[in-house]
Amino acid sequence: MRFAKGHGTGNDFVILPDPDGTLPLTPALVAALCDRRRGIGADGVLRVVRSAAHPEAEASAAGAEWFMDYWNADGSQSEMCGNGVRVYARYLAEAGLADPEGSFDLVTRAGVVPVTMGEEITAGMPVPRVYVESEAATNGATFRGTAVDVGNPHLVCPVDEPTLEGLDLARAPSVDPLIFPAGVNVEFAAVGSAPVGADLYRRMRVYERGSGETQSCGSGACAVAAVALHHAGLEAGVVVVDLPGGRLTVTSTPSECLLRGPAVIVAHGDVDAQAIRQLAPTYSS
Repeated sequence: MRFAKGHGTGNDFVILPDPDGTLPLTPALVAALCDRRRGIGADGVLRVVRSAAHPEAEASAAGAEWFMDYWNADGSQSEMCGNGVRVYARYLAEAGLADPEGSFDLVTRAGVVPVTMGEEITAGMPVPRVYVESEAATNGATFRGTAVDVGNPHLVCPVDEPTLEGLDLARAPSVDPLIFPAGVNVEFAAVGSAPVGADLYRRMRVYERGSGETQSCGSGACAVAAVALHHAGLEAGVVVVDLPGGRLTVTSTPSECLLRGPAVIVAHGDVDAQAIRQLAPTYSS
């Protein structure tokens, strides 16, 4: 089984080239691949498949050749991954499957996403929708937050810098299952001084549903930016977001949300499919 490994600001992925959609990918196989001790290790899997070859994407095949079939580390599927989009685009460009200096569209479960290539890659994300106040409980404390839809669900909780530093995100924060029946990515964000060229600045950590605490979350950065602009009374602006794995820049207007940041392919190789499939049943339960 061929694979590549890539990351966007530390949010890492196993990339599986499967243009014709013939790979029998299962939740257990994905979880085994993402196992950091017995598999390859990653926050998720990106299957590179043509839109025409996948039933969830074939309706968009005329305008976008490739579908980002994204799976979380636990084997669950997700609608959107902002870092994953950029890593997927970088892989296509380096594999000669897309223009390394141009723009093209990708199909995701959250819709068609335009990407623009460069030293950093810009993805046109679903416009964040701020919709309700809620809470997250962790570390023996309850944090007020704002729910945001970025094609996938988020809960953004403002905190001060010492609290952000001290959070233990080894376990998922507790949230309201009535508001988030399919789970939610929970972001904790602290205010800082905006760098030159930005309107606002946030530093954040995130617990991603299906993956745990990750070094970065692109759609989460968009959610954090949306809440920051909302609280500042701004309809548009540039928000710089620093995460443990690096820096992302979100440029937001009422009709557009652009996520810009690095994406790197670090390895190519072969995985022993038999060994991974022998490991996979341990995740079936």
